Amino acid sequence: MTKFGRHDGRTLIDLMTESSIRALEDAGARDKSVDAVYAASMLAGELNNRTAIGSALVDQLVLFPAAAERLENGPAAGGSAIKNAYCAIACGMYDTVLVTGGEKMRHVRGETITDYVATMTHMEAEYVHGITLPSLAGMLARLCMERYGLSKEDLSRVAVKNHLNGSKNPYAHIQQPVTLEGIYGSPEAEVNNPPIADPIRMYDCCPVTDGAASVLLCATEKAKEYTDTPIRIAGIGHATDIMAVQDRKDPAVLEAVRISAAQAFKMAKMTPQDMNLAELHDAFTILEIVESEDAGFFKKGTGHIALRDGVTALDGKLPINPSGGLKARGHPVGATGVSQVVELTWQLRGDADRRQVKGARRAFSCNMGGFGNNVVSFVLERS
Repeated sequence: MTKFGRHDGRTLIDLMTESSIRALEDAGARDKSVDAVYAASMLAGELNNRTAIGSALVDQLVLFPAAAERLENGPAAGGSAIKNAYCAIACGMYDTVLVTGGEKMRHVRGETITDYVATMTHMEAEYVHGITLPSLAGMLARLCMERYGLSKEDLSRVAVKNHLNGSKNPYAHIQQPVTLEGIYGSPEAEVNNPPIADPIRMYDCCPVTDGAASVLLCATEKAKEYTDTPIRIAGIGHATDIMAVQDRKDPAVLEAVRISAAQAFKMAKMTPQDMNLAELHDAFTILEIVESEDAGFFKKGTGHIALRDGVTALDGKLPINPSGGLKARGHPVGATGVSQVVELTWQLRGDADRRQVKGARRAFSCNMGGFGNNVVSFVLERS
């Protein structure tokens, strides 16, 4: 990975080149052939005036004649790129694929970013009426409060946990811990943590971030050529849901999360209870709680109870987002799904330093596009 944050004076291709070189060097693959490069980005053209970024990345890395293409699937672009790389290797077309996700977003006004991201909503039923992703998060949080007893304080607990984890991650955009008193329930909190889409407040939202992340995938029989600690993709799931949230059977359920997670666990021949940690797509704090339920880790309506009890803390039974998550690590949208897999690879290798989850052998990630209408899930295992 690059460090996530603000990168003035650097281009999107600069960032993607940096993370790619780091991945190739980590694998000792700089002088070996790479069969294909998959570049993931949601807004390269819109924000950076760059198209054909797969070709540009191959050119920068001098990886000719590697096949190259860009994958765009909203914020799930990174997960989709890894999934497609896996499929290309599994079918025998390639032996090695470099997957790099990246986004450069901080140079653009916040309201412009909000509008671009909102174009993932249903155009006629949602977008034209002013719906944004924060507003959908606010309504989901309100529904969960009314149905399950979730509180605003629980949302803040997610932020406190993930900021603490992010403070231990040198790659994180935000490396500053926050206190519950500082962002909830005090006069100070009203100033520090203004409302965005009630009950969602500023500290319930991920930052707008620049950054890139890369992984090198190879055929299983070749893994030992690159590392003594290969990490196996044991399971993959990919599912969609109705785009307009109002038309879903139950708006409190992220059905594509539920289905994609079940697919990944089935393929891996594992269960949620076999996992040692998880990276979930917490673009908003409410999403970590709901995803933890719909992925199968906790019974529906009890994710906030597990949070209160410390189950999801770094030293808990099931650490969630030890990287700091999107909330603190940051969310360069095309890079997010790849960065989740990078983090889990480090964790399963035992290379996560101060945020290391002890004894981690199996891990889960959930990379979400739209408001839960396109989701890619992975189960990873140390070989």
